[in-house]
Amino acid sequence: MSMLDILSVPAAGATALRQRLLQIVAALAAGLPLYWVLGPQPLGWLAWWAPLPVLWLALRSSRRDAAWMTFLAAMLGLSSNVAYFRLLMPLPAVLAVILVKALLWLLVVLATRRLVLRYRSGWTVLAFPVLWVAIDTLMAALLPDGNWGSLAYSQADNVAVLQVAALAGWPGLLFLLCLAPSALALLLAGGRTYAPAAGATALLLVVVWAGGAWRVQGAPESGGPLAGLVAIDDFIGPATPPARAQAIWDQYVRHVEELAGQGARLVLLPEKIAVLTPAQADAVRLRFQALARGTGVWITVGLGVHDAAGRRNLAWLFSPDGAAPVSYQKHHLAPPERDFLAGSAYAVQPVAGQAMGLAICKDMHFAPLGQAYGAAGAQAMLVPAWDFQFDAWMGARMTVVRGVENGYAVLRAAREGVLTVSDAYGRILAERASSSMPGSTLLAPLPAHPSVSTWARWLGPLFGWLCVALGVILLCLGRRAVPAA
Repeated sequence: MSMLDILSVPAAGATALRQRLLQIVAALAAGLPLYWVLGPQPLGWLAWWAPLPVLWLALRSSRRDAAWMTFLAAMLGLSSNVAYFRLLMPLPAVLAVILVKALLWLLVVLATRRLVLRYRSGWTVLAFPVLWVAIDTLMAALLPDGNWGSLAYSQADNVAVLQVAALAGWPGLLFLLCLAPSALALLLAGGRTYAPAAGATALLLVVVWAGGAWRVQGAPESGGPLAGLVAIDDFIGPATPPARAQAIWDQYVRHVEELAGQGARLVLLPEKIAVLTPAQADAVRLRFQALARGTGVWITVGLGVHDAAGRRNLAWLFSPDGAAPVSYQKHHLAPPERDFLAGSAYAVQPVAGQAMGLAICKDMHFAPLGQAYGAAGAQAMLVPAWDFQFDAWMGARMTVVRGVENGYAVLRAAREGVLTVSDAYGRILAERASSSMPGSTLLAPLPAHPSVSTWARWLGPLFGWLCVALGVILLCLGRRAVPAA
C-alpha cells in the first residue's frame, strides 16, 4: 500500500462520517413536519406537504439509506403522540404502538420507492395514496380504536375540501391529501417524466376546492330550534364525597333550567357524568324525568350503570312529557373502559321536530356506525362525550366528518374537551371549551334544513376496499427487481 493510499483512508472515513451526519440531519428535518401533523392536534395546511421531504429523500437514496431515514423521520413525527398515549396505556405499550406505526410508514414509503424506480411512469403517483388508504381501511375495520388520528381528519376545518367526504368519505379525503405530496415528490425527484401526473393532480385539487366551495356556498344557514350543551369536567366517582356529588348534579340541573329559560328546546349533557348503582341510577332517572317535564325540554344525560350483569356506558334521552327515557348503550369502548359491556342497538327519535340519533363519544369515530344512522334517516346526532384534553380537537372533528359523510348535523358535549355544534356540511356553528365546576354552557340554533343526501355511505367503503385490493396488487408488482438508484 502506497503512502497516498494510507493517507486517503482517514480522509475517506471523514467523508463517509460527514455524509452520514448530513443524512441524519436530513431525516430529522423531514420528520419535523410530520411531528406537527401526526399528533392529536394536526396543522391542516401542513398535512398537504408534510410527507414530501420523506418521499423525496427515499427516491434520492439507496434502499438501505431510504429505510433508516424514513424510519427515523416517522419515529420523530409519531413522537408527538407520546403525551396523549401515556394517558391511555403504559410506556412499553406506547413505544410498541409508535414502533408499529413507524413500520407502516416504512412499508408505504419503501413500496412507493420500489414502484417509482421500477416503472418510472406517471401512474406510480397513485402508489402512496392508494397504500395509505388501504392501510387506514384495514385499521378502521380491524382495530378496536379504528383509524383514530388518520391524516384524513386533519382537513376537518378545511370546509371546502371537507366536502370530498360527502362524496367518498374519509377514504376519498385521505387519498386526495396523500396524492398532492406524492405528485410533487415524483416531480422534484424524477423531472419531466412526472410533469403530466403533477399537472393532473393540481387540476384535480383546484376542481375539488372549487366544487366544495360551491357546495358550501349554496348551503342554507341555521335557523332551527335552539339547543343547549353543558359540560362540567368534574367526574363523580366512587371516592367522590356525597356532598360534592350532589353539588355537581345540582349544577347540571341549574344549567338545564337556565338554558331552557333562554329558549333551548333540547339540552345535551356529557358522557358518564357518574358511574352509579341501579338504585342511584333510578334516583337520577326520576329527577331528570321531572326536570324535562318541568322545563318542557328534551334532555340527554350520559352516565354509567354498574349492576350484577356488569358496567354499561349509557345515554338517556328524556322527553318533555316526563316518560321513561330512551336508553342507548355505547358500542365502541375507549381503552380505560374496555371492561364495560358493549351495546349493539341504535336509537333514532323525533326530537324538537327533527329525527335525532344517539351515540356516545368514540362511537362516532367509526364510519359504519355513522352510516347506519344516516341510513336510518337521522337529521342530527346527539353525542355525549368525554375526551382527554390532548385529543379534544381530534375527537370533535372526527365526529364532524361523520356528519359530512352522512349528511346530518352533530351536537357533541364533551367533558375535558369542547362543546360543538356542526351542520351537515361540516361548518362549526358554535364551539366552546369545557371547564370544571361550575362548568361551561353553549346555546346555538340547529340547522333548519333536513338531512343532506350524500354518496359517501356506499362510495366511501367501496373506495376504501378497492384501495385495499389495489394495494395488494401494487405490493406484488413492487416485488419485481428494482434498478439501482
